[in-house]
Amino acid sequence: MNERLLTLGHSPDPDDAFMFYALAKELLPTPGFRFQHILQDIQTLNERATRGELDITAISIHAYAYVCDQYALLPSGASMGDGYGPMLVARQHLSREEIARRRIAVPGVMTSAFLALQLWLERPAREFNHVVVPFDQIFAAVRRGEADVGLIIHEGQLTYQNEGLVVCEDLGAWWGRQQDGLPLPLGGNVIHKRFAPADRKRISDWLTASIRYSLEHRPEAVEYALQFARDMGRALADRFVGMYVNHWTLDYGERGRESIRRFLGLAFERGLIPRAPELEFVT
Repeated sequence: MNERLLTLGHSPDPDDAFMFYALAKELLPTPGFRFQHILQDIQTLNERATRGELDITAISIHAYAYVCDQYALLPSGASMGDGYGPMLVARQHLSREEIARRRIAVPGVMTSAFLALQLWLERPAREFNHVVVPFDQIFAAVRRGEADVGLIIHEGQLTYQNEGLVVCEDLGAWWGRQQDGLPLPLGGNVIHKRFAPADRKRISDWLTASIRYSLEHRPEAVEYALQFARDMGRALADRFVGMYVNHWTLDYGERGRESIRRFLGLAFERGLIPRAPELEFVT
């Protein structure tokens, strides 16, 4: 039987690897389809999504504002910062006013972390000094003095102290304080609208099943994810996975959807994104 190849983009990080363990190891049936896993950093995946290149991909919620005409959100695969999230770190503690005057290393201008930074600073990107640095090189940029502040994502949120840095602000914690305890929406999975609704639903169910499989077979899935864990042992990798693969990941729920509406709605009100998209989920 001929199988249709589906391109599946996600970050080379332990949380994404954990989510897609069952699909990568072909532990679940996907009749009529097979998956080609494409591992790239989230900024690259965001850019590819604007060109509609991938069938299914992880993207930043920030980027969804630019691709909602081409992609629909899948109901599972969310990365939500529930009381935690991207962090601003430096060699010494700096206030918001001081950070606004310093050079900030950021992991990409379409990341949700960068949009949250603009909301926190209460100014658009053109009004503060920033430089785009690959997320796994931000610590080095701060150490070399190429930036005064680093906006860190992924496992850097757990390893920054090893670099001799301190947290100036946790943007996930800040968002929760501002938004009635809602989580900060960081990433999600989307599927291209070129697929018929019935196929979108079938593929969506497989991705949800993969996440559920990993949660139910955690030791094996964490072991697989360890190969993508930079500078982390098993215990730290397991902790990081737990931060971003949890009940939010199986389904956004109404609070998760509301957090996206508020995040993108506020960004639109402040002129930071071109539109506040209607949330179109595969159902």
